Amino acid sequence: MSSNPSPLQVAVCGAGAFGRNHLRVYRELEQAGKAVRLAAVLETDTARSAALHEEWGVPIYSSVDGLLAARDRGEVIIDAASVCVPTSMHYAVAAPLLRDDRAGGPGIDLLIEKPIAGSTAEADKLIAIARQHNRILQVGHLERFNPAILAVQPLLNRPMFFEAHRLSIFTPRALDVDVVLDLMIHDLDIVLAFAQSPVREIHAVGLPILSSKNDIANVRLEFESGCVANFTASRASTEQVRKLRFFQPHQYISVDYARRDVLVIDVNAKAGASTATVPAGLAFSKPEVLQAEPLLLEIESFLEAVRTRTTPKVSAEDGRAALALALEINRAITEHSQRAGLNRS
Repeated sequence: MSSNPSPLQVAVCGAGAFGRNHLRVYRELEQAGKAVRLAAVLETDTARSAALHEEWGVPIYSSVDGLLAARDRGEVIIDAASVCVPTSMHYAVAAPLLRDDRAGGPGIDLLIEKPIAGSTAEADKLIAIARQHNRILQVGHLERFNPAILAVQPLLNRPMFFEAHRLSIFTPRALDVDVVLDLMIHDLDIVLAFAQSPVREIHAVGLPILSSKNDIANVRLEFESGCVANFTASRASTEQVRKLRFFQPHQYISVDYARRDVLVIDVNAKAGASTATVPAGLAFSKPEVLQAEPLLLEIESFLEAVRTRTTPKVSAEDGRAALALALEINRAITEHSQRAGLNRS
């Protein structure tokens, strides 16, 4: 009896910028002999269908109904899928895939790009559907799989202050959401996972710069534990910055997401005498960081959860928590703007 598992048949829903990366990774895994096969693409832009079919060599479907009808007829097998459509379409695409009860068959396990949905109500419905149909639902908070973050996790020791900066050059993508849901939500998810405490207080300000939604935001959170976190996110900057710094007892840790680099500074009176560059009592170190693409690690983790029927590393509940916090921050930004008399038109 062969010990090799049958390949998981996967689809990618949405072949835009995010979706193309998912397509690439699934195909790379398939070509590397992993137990996965790219089986179909869902793309509502029918003008692109011929080019997509030629490029990827799989059936292209223009609607969820079309994909599920083909699955019901046995024309295509789909075990799992990545949902990479715009956030406003997440629920409409994900819900029928999760339940796929048209022919009484099993639903489809999903990796859904962040944020999980456009509202907490939609997120709650997706979570309920996944539970009802016993489906895996993972949320694509990619930074959880950043090798720098993976290297930091074993070092966590009740961090009490965070400083996050995520700055990006403006691009006409993801403009259906604001900068908090587009960029800052990555750092919100990481800090929620690291702080392990409910948020007690939110102070936030944001402004639209180059789009109709907030393109820059600054947020201060205080947690029930006493931990404090400051976040700055901008998609109207002249440079790319993705950094997280945090302090915990006797230790400072700096994470560069883009460089996948970690610096640890330990405060230790026995660390030795001072030099021209290193003050006495400070010890500098750089933990070993895995050299791997975060999206590859994310997708491999998703496929493992599908095969083993275990809770994903980034669960739907995790995604819901990050979304809920992001929406609370947006409400705080609106309230601040109203108090300041800013014109939001």
